[in-house]
Amino acid sequence: MPRNVALLSVLASLVTLGLKFGAFWITGSVGLLSDAMETFVNLAASIVAVVALTIAFKPANQKFNYGHDKAEYFAGGLEGGLILVAAASIVYSAAGRLFSPVPLENLGWGIAISLVAGLINLVVARVMLKAARHFDSITLEGDARHLMADVWTSAGVIAGIGIIMLKPEWIILDPIIAILVALNITRSGFSLIKRSMKGLMDVSLPDDELKAVESAIREHAGPGAEYHGLRSRKSGSRRFIDFHLLLPGHKTISQAHKVCCLIERDVERQLVKSQVTIHVEPLEDRASWDGDRIGGLDNHSQGKDRKC
Repeated sequence: MPRNVALLSVLASLVTLGLKFGAFWITGSVGLLSDAMETFVNLAASIVAVVALTIAFKPANQKFNYGHDKAEYFAGGLEGGLILVAAASIVYSAAGRLFSPVPLENLGWGIAISLVAGLINLVVARVMLKAARHFDSITLEGDARHLMADVWTSAGVIAGIGIIMLKPEWIILDPIIAILVALNITRSGFSLIKRSMKGLMDVSLPDDELKAVESAIREHAGPGAEYHGLRSRKSGSRRFIDFHLLLPGHKTISQAHKVCCLIERDVERQLVKSQVTIHVEPLEDRASWDGDRIGGLDNHSQGKDRKC
């Protein structure tokens, strides 16, 4: 279950948080402090992920007919925001050291502890990214990207401290590298926020998935099958698709139903967790052609309101 994978992230964050604050305590490095502060944000994000996944996987009910999947988008957006908070805190902590460098101590131990913490995050992040793809969960992906951002932060800080060990006079590198790493991880934060906003705004499915829908229509309704008003959206890991299918008027209800079932099964086979709704209309009735362009992918999102 995705929730169990998210709990693994909470455990990893707790362990690495202790390690990184220990590394800061023995070295006095602002780079290591910023690394530890980011992990603190990761811990908060992991807890949010556990809560969101617990809600998202509740079954649909009379009040929430379409389920609770969109809780994942709220979590993804919050995690993206927390990444930006972490980046800002790193810059804030490092800015003062740019003008007032502080001598560092026990750098060898600091590097060793940070390496252990970084490896823990790397392993857990890879496990979570694999689970995110399997469950198609933006929440797990967001949590995993949090940990990967932490890994890159650790790598940058370790590299800077390694140089300072060899060249103590280059102590200015400590805050500079911390700031550069902070600027780098902001990309992950903005990406998560953007994807979450799209999910909450019911953006249509990507073109490759819409082509899979068209392929299923052509396969089972015939190469020249006509349809219009194709609409789609994604809610968490579930996809919702509906459209108007034009069939010859002489077909019986049973025959039309069979065609629709074949299309639905094909779409659901290609696009997991899909729910397809098809409105059948007679091909010969001109009122059936009042959508935007018939067939193709140019008509998948817009269409006139219909009364039939």
